[in-house]
Amino acid sequence: MAHFDAFNGDADGISSIVQLRLAQPLASTFVTGAKRDILLLDRIDAAAGDTVTALDISLAVNREPLMRLLERGVSVEYFDHHYAGEVPRSPNLVAHIDLSPDVCTGILVDRHLAGRQREWAVVAAFGDNLIDQAFDLASSLMLNTGALDALRDLGDGLTYNSYSDDVRDAIVRPDELAHTLIRCGDPLRFIATHPLFAAIDDARRRDLQCARDVRPARVLDGAVVYILPDAPWTRRVRGIFGNEIANAAPRLAHAVLTSTADGFLRVSLRAPRAAPSGADMLCRQFSEGGGRAAAAGIDRLPANEFETFVDVLRQTYPSPV
Repeated sequence: MAHFDAFNGDADGISSIVQLRLAQPLASTFVTGAKRDILLLDRIDAAAGDTVTALDISLAVNREPLMRLLERGVSVEYFDHHYAGEVPRSPNLVAHIDLSPDVCTGILVDRHLAGRQREWAVVAAFGDNLIDQAFDLASSLMLNTGALDALRDLGDGLTYNSYSDDVRDAIVRPDELAHTLIRCGDPLRFIATHPLFAAIDDARRRDLQCARDVRPARVLDGAVVYILPDAPWTRRVRGIFGNEIANAAPRLAHAVLTSTADGFLRVSLRAPRAAPSGADMLCRQFSEGGGRAAAAGIDRLPANEFETFVDVLRQTYPSPV
C-alpha cells in the first residue's frame, strides 16, 4: 500500500504538510510544484488500498482526477480553503474544506492536529498574508517579538520561493524544501542555522527592493495595478510584493501582473484587506481564473484583454472600502 502527499509548493501548502508529517510520520511520495501548479492529483497513479492526502489545492480544479481516484478505491483526505464547487460524496473521501477568508490550509491542519505543530501554522498564516490570524495563533506559544518576526520572514520566504511559473526558477525546489523542513522540525532552528533560509531570504529581500522601484501601471479610485518586467525574479516576488502593497493600503485592491513565456499575462490579485472579498469572483470571469475571496489570480490573461480586466477591476472595486 502506497501513500501520496499532494500539496501546493507555497508557504501554506508546505507548512501544512510539515505539520502533518511531524505529527503523523508516514512514508510517502511528495507531489508538488510551483504556486500555480495545482492540478496535482492528475499526477498520482494510485490503486485500490492506496491513500492520498491533498493540501492547499483547489478541489474544483482537481475534481476529475479526484473522482478517478475515489472510484478506483483510493482513500483521500482533503484539506483546502479555495473554491471547491460541490464536494463529492464518497466513503473514500474525508474533506476539510473551509472557504472563509480568515483561514488558510495551515489553519485547517492546525485544527485537525489540535495545535500540535502550531508554529508551522503561524508560518502558513503569515505566508498567506493572514497577519491577524497568525498573531492569534502565536498568542498561545509565548513567542517574543524576534521569534514572531522570524516566522513571518519564513512565511514570506516560502511563498516567494514558489511563486514563479516554472519550478526551475525557485531558489529551492518545493519538494526538497519540504523534506528539509520536516527533517529540521523546528522552524526557528531552520531560520537560525540552515543555509537554505539565508539563500531564500537574501534573494527575497533583493527582489522585493527591485519591485518597489516599479511605478503603478494604473491607479484607479479603488484599486492599483502593477505590471512587472518579464524576468524570473519578478515571477518569484509578485506574491509577497502583492501582500506588501495590500498591507500598505488596506482599503484598496491590488493587482500584480507579469508576462508568461507564451505572451500572456499572469495576474495576482488581492482584495482590499479591509474587506477581503470578491477577488475569486472577479478572476473567474476570465478563462483560467480562480482562487479565494481575499486573493485570486488568472493564469493566462490574453494581452488584448488587459483593458477589459482593468474595467472589471474598476467595476468590482469602484472606490476605497
